[in-house]
Amino acid sequence: MSVLIREGKQQDMQAVLNLITELAVFEKEPSAVEITVNDLIEDGFSENPKFKIFVAEENNNIIGMALFYERYSTWKGKAIHLEDLIVTKNKRGIGVGKALYVAVLKFAHANGFNRVAWEVLNWNTNAIDFYKNTGAVVLDDWQVVHMTKKRLTEFIEKN
Repeated sequence: MSVLIREGKQQDMQAVLNLITELAVFEKEPSAVEITVNDLIEDGFSENPKFKIFVAEENNNIIGMALFYERYSTWKGKAIHLEDLIVTKNKRGIGVGKALYVAVLKFAHANGFNRVAWEVLNWNTNAIDFYKNTGAVVLDDWQVVHMTKKRLTEFIEKN
């Protein structure tokens, strides 16, 4: 595999947004992406970045990415949340996803994080099997909960 895994740069953010949009289509939510390239640049490369990102580059083209950020667990302490790991469709199955995954896990290990957590859709059996085969535990008894900006506003206005 002649793919370079490296930290993402500001100039990569259009390609990253394209991958995020591709992931949204794959996850059957094509209109869910609201962020812009400028949001990614501001949020990822400001004085206090909100995330870190590794990209997979082949022949000067970004073909995959893993975006993650630090969080804190009251049970485990320092943790990382892996928000998205995506490889463009025509480059899947050649080890790029695993290379990005390994990069995130190595980062977590090298920097003293006690846990890496993420969500996976229950119908994405390829991803679930991959994660299980690496030793990750898929928690069937926990539910993901979201409060959207719209619903947050509605709730605050009522309370």
